[in-house]
Amino acid sequence: MKAVQLRNFSIEELKKKEQELRKELFNLRFQLAKGELQNVKRIKAVKKDIARILTIITEKQKGIRS
Repeated sequence: MKAVQLRNFSIEELKKKEQELRKELFNLRFQLAKGELQNVKRIKAVKKDIARILTIITEKQKGIRS
């Protein structure tokens, strides 16, 4: 998900999205361990999305960007 799209969400929505992505990451890691994962690149993409969300949450809390 693009940072521009994420900036339109409220902090509560971003935290909810972060939790969803963390659950997805857990499931992806579990599938990887079992040898069932088809798209390994998805793990990296989910990690980056979580980092983007955390960055935007911090920006909003500090009032850097609206």
